Parts: sequence; structure tokens; C-alpha cells
Amino acid sequence: MPNNRFIVIVFIYFLVLPTMALATEERDEKDSGSILGLVIENDSFTGTDKNYTNGIRFSMLSSEDKLPHWINSLASALPLADNGNKRISIAAGQNMYTPTDITQKNPPTTEQPYAGWLYGSVGIVSDTGKALDNVMLTLGMVGPLSYAEQTQKIVHNLIDSPYPQGWRHQLKNEPGIILTYEHKWRQMYEFSPFGVGIDITPHLGGDLGNVNTDAIMGATFRLGYDLPADYGPPRVRPSLPGSDFFIPTQKLGGYIFTTFAEQAVARNIFLDGNTFTSSPHVDKEILVSSLQSGVALTYKEARVSYTQVYISKQYATEEHPEKFGVLTFSWRF
Repeated sequence: MPNNRFIVIVFIYFLVLPTMALATEERDEKDSGSILGLVIENDSFTGTDKNYTNGIRFSMLSSEDKLPHWINSLASALPLADNGNKRISIAAGQNMYTPTDITQKNPPTTEQPYAGWLYGSVGIVSDTGKALDNVMLTLGMVGPLSYAEQTQKIVHNLIDSPYPQGWRHQLKNEPGIILTYEHKWRQMYEFSPFGVGIDITPHLGGDLGNVNTDAIMGATFRLGYDLPADYGPPRVRPSLPGSDFFIPTQKLGGYIFTTFAEQAVARNIFLDGNTFTSSPHVDKEILVSSLQSGVALTYKEARVSYTQVYISKQYATEEHPEKFGVLTFSWRF
């Protein structure tokens, strides 16, 4: 990751503010399609096996045209656009964190502690056609009850990878809660020479809870066809924002993209350790930069994407920036 973080922050700041008033026309018609999604994040895609080593997330977005009246009443009390079409979002997943050498029975105290996170989420998504708001509540469990230890041992046994030896040093059981909000402005400065669309989509958001408390700002640059279909590929949370949402307007579409973001981190339980009891921990970095690049393809009612993620050092004794790959599959029905 570039070391000149100040230039990145200033660039994003002056990109986001001037473009907030620029957008495409609002989308009036409600979409009758529901959306299933699967996100797989793993560092083995990039040839490593450390820190954030695996994440998997299943999700479903409801249709917009069959929501109960109380959903709209609840949405009016949340920071969501009143004129946006609403969806209910539900998801479940598991994240896994390990030090660099998983064959050591006593992992070094200067590296990412062993930890797992098993969770479920429910939220409301609001889309106006030019902006996307997302409010989500996530509840789960950190520690042995996340069953990350069992998951990694089973998978490594199946694929004949090194057997993890240090899970007895993982974080202790702790219930977790995260309240997430994000806002994205889509298709700023969009134009379509030769049928190819180009857009810039700034985003702002953050998390609040004992698992993660942070704020994030950034922007996504896209080049391709049928860009209004979505707001970018989804990601496992807590992370940089993506979207399970997509409504294709063409039979075949796709784009390449790059996302720059800056994150201010007040709490990260997977680095800070347990909230109410002593546990392994490291000294986290307060400001974290990230770069994501990849490709997304849509065909009829399906979408697939791959993202390469690079994250600057997240704790003081981390030797190298983190990198991992993300595969996503989405299907409308």
C-alpha cells in the first residue's frame, strides 16, 4: 500500500463532496426479484495463509414490491432515503483469523491472535436509483463457540494442508454486536463513449459495536457495460462496503473496478482482544488504507465477481500488508 496516506485522504475528500449533488435519474418502479448471494474470501487465492485467512457469507435480499407496511414505518425512523425502494436483508457467515505459522502450538504474541466470528445479520436496504443506503444489525459469537477451529481443521484435513496447532490460544467466548451504516452515491460523472460506461461512486459508512467500531470513506471507479445494474460486488462484513443488490438491464454486462478507501479504527476485537477479560492481542493501527481491484460479470439473472484486496498494516508488528481474494456469486429469482 502507498505510504502517502494523507494524499489519499485528501483525494477522496475532494472527490466525494463535489459529486454528492450529481446523479442519474431516480428509479421509480419497484423490483419484484429477490436475490441470493454467496461470498467467499480466502488468502489462499493470493498464496498466503495468515491474519484474516477465511470468510464465508450467505445472504438474501427480499423483493421490493411485497414488503409489509411496518418495514416502511421502521425505515422512516432510520437514516434511509424516504423515496428509496426498500428491501429486507438477511445474512449469516463465519470469519477466521490466525497467525502466520499455524503449525506452532504456542503462537508468537506479536502476531494476529487465533479468533473466529460466527454471526447473523438483518437489515434494511434503500435504493433510489442514484444512491444506496444500508442499515444492518449483526449479532454473533467470538471465540470457541464460533466453531472456526473445527472448520479450519476439517478443511485443512480435506485439502491436505498443514494442521493448525494453536487454536487453544484463541480469543475467549464473547457475544458480539455490530450496527452498520453505509451510503453510496452511484454514477457520478458517468458518460458512455462507444457504449462503454465509466463512473465514480463515493461511499461513506461505519460500524459501531464491541466487535468493530470504525468509520470509512472511499470511492470506486468502474469501466464496463450495464453499470446501473449494481453498486459494486458484495464483501464479507466487517469490511469495505459492497452490495448484494443488483438489477441487470441487459442480458450480458460486466465491468472492471478499483476501490480506494481509508478506515479509522477505534476497535477491532480480533486485534484488541476480548472486551471484558484478558486475551491475546496486538497493538492495532488507527488508520488503515485499502485497495480493491477486480472484475464483475452479469448474465441474465446471475452475477459473478472476483476481487483482489490489499490492506495496509493493521497492527504495529505486522510484517507485511495483508492480501486476499474474494469470489462472489449472486442469483435473482
